[in-house]
Amino acid sequence: MRLLLKGQPASRGIALGVAHVREPLMHEVREETLPEGAIEPEIERLHAALDIARGELLQMRVQLQGALSHELGEFLDMHQLLLDDPELVLGMDDLIRTARYSADYALKLQRDRLLAVFDGIEDPYLRSRREDIEHVLGRVWAALHRGPTSQLAGLAGEVLVTDTIAPAELSQLTQRGVVAVVTGAGSALSHSAILARSLHLPLVVGAHEALAEINDGDALLVDGTTGEIIIEPNAEDLRRFKRIRREGQRERRELEKLKGAETVTRDGVEIRLLANAESRADVDRAYALGASGIGLYRTEFLFMQGRSIPDEEDQFLVYRDLVMGMRGRPVTLRTLDLGADKADRSGIALSHEPNPALGLRGVRLSLSQPGLFRSQIRALLRASAYGKVNILVPMVSCVEEVDVVRHLVASCTRELDEEGHAVAKRVSLGVMIEVPAAALALHSFGKRLDFLSIGTNDLVQYLLAVDRGNDAVADRASPLHPAVLRVVRDVLRHGRKRGMPVSVCGEMAGDPAYTRLLLALGLTEFSLHPGNLLEVRRIIRDSDLAELQRGLPRLLRAHDRAGIEAALRLMG
Repeated sequence: MRLLLKGQPASRGIALGVAHVREPLMHEVREETLPEGAIEPEIERLHAALDIARGELLQMRVQLQGALSHELGEFLDMHQLLLDDPELVLGMDDLIRTARYSADYALKLQRDRLLAVFDGIEDPYLRSRREDIEHVLGRVWAALHRGPTSQLAGLAGEVLVTDTIAPAELSQLTQRGVVAVVTGAGSALSHSAILARSLHLPLVVGAHEALAEINDGDALLVDGTTGEIIIEPNAEDLRRFKRIRREGQRERRELEKLKGAETVTRDGVEIRLLANAESRADVDRAYALGASGIGLYRTEFLFMQGRSIPDEEDQFLVYRDLVMGMRGRPVTLRTLDLGADKADRSGIALSHEPNPALGLRGVRLSLSQPGLFRSQIRALLRASAYGKVNILVPMVSCVEEVDVVRHLVASCTRELDEEGHAVAKRVSLGVMIEVPAAALALHSFGKRLDFLSIGTNDLVQYLLAVDRGNDAVADRASPLHPAVLRVVRDVLRHGRKRGMPVSVCGEMAGDPAYTRLLLALGLTEFSLHPGNLLEVRRIIRDSDLAELQRGLPRLLRAHDRAGIEAALRLMG
């Protein structure tokens, strides 16, 4: 029977598929005693499930490329270590042999023991890694309990229904035939949600009733744009799905025609579309799509992929290749942004902070390790000899930090010149505007900076005091708040007044729902994931900037999100 469920839309798109329900290990598992003759077969069943889980992780590692390899390798390595932990495996074997428990119950007991250990850890970041226990043992649980194959399996793809989804899993889901994901928990601003959007995989999070109402084999219609999940859709639902799918295919064909096209509004104003990148593959894609340059390259992924710290030469070679890949178009390289939710395996980021999001992260972490920071600045400057390089500094909150970085850049430039290394005559220096203090104190930066980049993800989090990864407050973490709009407007206005370029590089810039809003606020430089570039380009080409800016006073008069949304609808 048809049933409509509602969650939070996290990654746009619509998909029809067969439910594959991955139950969390939260539910009760009955304690039962196995007969003597069933003990060894049960151990074999457990080890077969462990082998399946290991094989899945290995396959994911082999398939990962470019940015995903850098970004998700940490998750995969930790999961592999857990599966290979002798204490975990031998402990379950022992429970089966001595207590004659089933593999299911032994797995549950080991899970409960490990979670109790993590819950007792004082460090909040390490304590939060209990999710890795849930994810990796959930993978073993799924291998122990493969659901029946639906009779619709040949007609539609698979929809994964689970409590949470690890970022590392998302990279392989589309290759496995998964067409959408529904989670009972989670936030639309989580790392997993951001990755799903870049993969164009429909995702609905926070669907609290999903695991209770959806069964393996149910036909599901998932709308990642509205957050609706329809169980056993009726004929009208299926007609709507087919119509939307046809329109989507036609739209993609039309978007392909915009590769390399000019990004100009209807009234003749040129807008620059820059790309966010994490790998050479992203850079190549951005160039092919006609991006004006790279507005944000996240250098921290070089540090997250291995246990050793990349030296100056290692960094220089990567940065040089990226700059050359854009063939003269500017490349903005952000200095190391580790800390908070970005862990590394080299030990650079602190592992014991009471509040990592407000702790030693971004430029604060770099300045605390002057040798490391100097080697990165030198590598960035050496890369500038091969093309236009801009240096972007994250998490800046005061002018003193800007001065220290400026002096370091000048010192490194002199050093390199004395050593005979080629360096561009001018390398632009900019900062991320993501800490409210930086936005409010822009006048103090004066002529110290060449450009600004607004990081809306953290700006929204800090300005609204909302943890963007927390499901309980996810609905409050929205850029459609009067305070957010005013801060963005004021930063853009400051840039225009001083003749200083300002871009927006957060998720807001790549969301077509906010394109006209940002244009009205005065944004002329968007930096976004390459996968969203053509859609945003089309909206800009269909927009009349003067008309949008006439509607700005109405937007800024709005006192709440509902009023802002109403004003946006009037903008078309």
